[in-house]
Amino acid sequence: MAANTLEPSVVPIKLDPVSLVLHSSGPVFVVVWMLVAAAVMVWVIAVLKLLQLRRLASAERRFERDAKQAFDADALFAAAHRNATAPGACVVLELGRRAGNEKLLDSIAKRAIVDQQQRAGSLMSSLSTIASASPFVGLFGTVYGIMDAFLRIGQAKSASLPVVAPAIGEALIATAIGLAAAIPAVVAYNALNKRIDDLLSEIEAASDGWVALVAEVPGAPARIEKSA
Repeated sequence: MAANTLEPSVVPIKLDPVSLVLHSSGPVFVVVWMLVAAAVMVWVIAVLKLLQLRRLASAERRFERDAKQAFDADALFAAAHRNATAPGACVVLELGRRAGNEKLLDSIAKRAIVDQQQRAGSLMSSLSTIASASPFVGLFGTVYGIMDAFLRIGQAKSASLPVVAPAIGEALIATAIGLAAAIPAVVAYNALNKRIDDLLSEIEAASDGWVALVAEVPGAPARIEKSA
């Protein structure tokens, strides 16, 4: 009779990943779909950031090419206006809005570079959060699934595979989905962060020359308006 009473609750759950997820217990069900959403977000963010960084790098290369041919501040400002979306051009335009000595302009350039770093690093914190939190969220689902398996063993007075397999299966799936969200997030974060660092390194290396060029010109704000 005990086997017959267990039959209706065990048979409908097939031991495939989709059925286990759909029939998982409440907390594991919530955890799994949170991790699925996080895994999807990783790819969306990675694609958006890759496209953004490609645009910024392309604009920066065009600006750097024009800036290398600029031998005075007017030519540098004109190059910045032609490539206004480039991070380096934004730094130069910020320099042109303030007149001052080289020390003051250097401080302005550093502040502008920080602004460009924040611009290029948008959404990177989301990738970092998913990479660090997803394994632990998946582990929570795993722990709850194991607890559920022990509860089923106690209720059924049996440790047979049909009793524990659904709970163990959904627990392991929670772990797997957590890793499926975290691993691409780590890879994407490292790859994108390397691109951001390379881009900012180029700007920082060139900023000293831009500061020196602008510092030679008194009344830079008036000159930049003129070059626009």
